[in-house]
Amino acid sequence: MNDTLHSCSFCGAPQGVDTPLIAGIDGHICEACVALAHQVVTSWGRCRALNGPHKAPPKPQEIKDQLDRYVIGQESAKECLAVAVHNHFKRLAVESKSPRRALDDSDRVEIDKSNILLLGPSGTGKTLLAATLARIVGVPFVIADATTLTQAGYVGDDVEGIIARLLDAAGGNKDLAEWGIVYIDEIDKLARVGENSHGTRDVSGEGVQQALLKLVEGTQVKINLKGRKEAGEPPLIDTRNILFMVGGAFAGLERVLRRRLEPGPAGIGFHSEMTAKVDPHATARIYDETQPDDLRQFGLIPEFIGRFPVVVALHDLDEAALVRILTEPRNALLRQYQQLFLFEGATLQFSPEALTAIARKAIARGTGARGLRSVLEGLLQRPMFELPSMSGVTGCLVDESAVNGERPVQWQYTAEVPAAVAAGGG
Repeated sequence: MNDTLHSCSFCGAPQGVDTPLIAGIDGHICEACVALAHQVVTSWGRCRALNGPHKAPPKPQEIKDQLDRYVIGQESAKECLAVAVHNHFKRLAVESKSPRRALDDSDRVEIDKSNILLLGPSGTGKTLLAATLARIVGVPFVIADATTLTQAGYVGDDVEGIIARLLDAAGGNKDLAEWGIVYIDEIDKLARVGENSHGTRDVSGEGVQQALLKLVEGTQVKINLKGRKEAGEPPLIDTRNILFMVGGAFAGLERVLRRRLEPGPAGIGFHSEMTAKVDPHATARIYDETQPDDLRQFGLIPEFIGRFPVVVALHDLDEAALVRILTEPRNALLRQYQQLFLFEGATLQFSPEALTAIARKAIARGTGARGLRSVLEGLLQRPMFELPSMSGVTGCLVDESAVNGERPVQWQYTAEVPAAVAAGGG
């Protein structure tokens, strides 16, 4: 019987009880070589799905340049995202050319992903950064909302539903979905309930954090195809190579940071020392000082914090940044309203002082860049109501007085319109 034993035609492993061989016409192959061949073929398929194996990953500067066209300010956040996405592409390119190595390879180096946590006040551009990045990257991208997630077994969306959406974004291509990017917004809403919760189960807070642990680190997720036309054997998605980004406003985190960074007086009464005044510029960038223990005190569990090694802080926007947001991006708010006026055959112009006044009003509302649209809606509601019914109007001028409510906007008319009408219009 010994002379009938064969060896693997690829690696030369001898046939044995622990090493069965698959026979072909002119050779044999072992289980390990079959698995290796499967990885190679799978990588070829992924490369074809990502527009070819020779496509170079986008450089960080190229990604940031794209982000600069739509997002104003937050330079450190854009650089961090650009590097993370570039490394994500680079890891995909390396794995597509050389499949996973064996554990006993002396030069074996596996590049791990670096999941990202974005934190900062509301209206600083976290969601806009993620949405803009979705238009730039060439891999499947999904934006999910943490407020809709609940622990398995309760009413709401399970965390596995995020991966199902990623599979849909990949057009049902399992291999392509395993190289995607997921952004989970409002992650701060998952902060666990305090100690005085009287034993109630925190199914949408700490329970979801626990459920996300394996998903973020890397696990096999079985996708439920119930109700779909292609329903059959549920596919297994490996999340090891999926890049996860989470973001949230973390309202209240600044109090935790101030307690640590600005210790109170050591004594009380007449012997206590006066606390120094807080520098407003340092306060604006207080999120830069965030440490893992601060996030733990806020309500995130240590295991969840440890799976997001890259923490990026976004800052409140000042007047100059808000003015730039109004005018510079490709989809700037002023361009959007100017286009609405052009539909009626009129131009819309703002004086520089008016732009500063609009930014000042948005800061007073405390909602960051989101406050700009609210201010513009309130300012231009009456002109947009009147314009479709007016005749002979060629333009609309908004100055600082109009923004402050001291007088209405100024209409510009054609020469044929009587002077009395032009003076009273608006």
